[in-house]
Amino acid sequence: MSLTPHLAITMGDPAGIGPEIIAKACAKLKDRIEAGRLKLLVIGHVPALHAAARFVGNAVEIPETTLDGEWPALACLAAAEPREAVAVGRVSAECGRFAYLAIERAVDLAKAGRVDALVTAPLNKEALNLAGYHYAGHTELLAALTGMSGSVMMLAHDKMHVSHLTTHIPLHDVPGRLTPKRLRYVIEVTHEALKNLGATRARIAVAALNPHAGEGGLFGRQDIDVSAPTIAQCVADGFDVVGPVPGDTVFVKLRAGQYDAVVAMYHDQGHIPVKLLGFQVDPATGAWNALSGVNITLGLPIIRTSVDHGTAFDIAGQGVASETSLIEAIDYAVRLSAGRERPGRAGSGQQ
Repeated sequence: MSLTPHLAITMGDPAGIGPEIIAKACAKLKDRIEAGRLKLLVIGHVPALHAAARFVGNAVEIPETTLDGEWPALACLAAAEPREAVAVGRVSAECGRFAYLAIERAVDLAKAGRVDALVTAPLNKEALNLAGYHYAGHTELLAALTGMSGSVMMLAHDKMHVSHLTTHIPLHDVPGRLTPKRLRYVIEVTHEALKNLGATRARIAVAALNPHAGEGGLFGRQDIDVSAPTIAQCVADGFDVVGPVPGDTVFVKLRAGQYDAVVAMYHDQGHIPVKLLGFQVDPATGAWNALSGVNITLGLPIIRTSVDHGTAFDIAGQGVASETSLIEAIDYAVRLSAGRERPGRAGSGQQ
């Protein structure tokens, strides 16, 4: 019998918009939860979550649990005991501590088989480092907690899926990170993710590092000497992959449905097209009225998806933050977990 997907949602920085978008998402997903099609465990700062549920007018009760035995279909779990009050919209070491401990607790539950996947609300990198946890972000933190050194960031919006060869490194370091081993690995985990999401062919394009894919060596030789032979070997091994495709056209072709995913060479090359399509702006006011898109970490022994936006301290506590990206991240986590073989969940009373 198939299992009801059970997801851990980490709050991220409790001073940001995480608590309120989680409260809103739980309200939107109430019917699915009550119908037994979804179970959610929110991990983080419980008082911040309950306060957010009140000020956004959320009618859904999210009771606290200790994980002793079976827990409700919708519940929250304290990542730690608070040491000080949360100052909404402000960077603090205390909030960085909660963000880290929520992730640590969720990873332990996933590794133990008690949840099927993690869905993360945004953390603040400055707060995380103030708390003594020196990571560039979720991707690097999750790699360390799971003992993996080669994780890959994939952004997803609608039918656009973009994996990244590199992420949070200086631009001048990117060419040195383009190696046959790393490129092959990113292609492989991207292929696996597409299959888990239901793609029939898993068509992948590799974006060029240099303008015009190097223009025969005039603009650099990495695409010619590294990417092209690696792609050729992947094709010989049965992967449906093409490239290197110039970066100024590859995302247009992705949007047109010629590929199922693109491997981008660096952070902004992959982030800009996805966010340009996923962030909706009101033309009259210039304000964002919807934030759509999902961040997926590939190459981990656990499933992790995330919102594709930050903590938004400037609007935190106002109840105006959109839960759209979080709901999309939850849906992606459900799809990815369904695509993997799942044994009976430990400690949940389910078979």
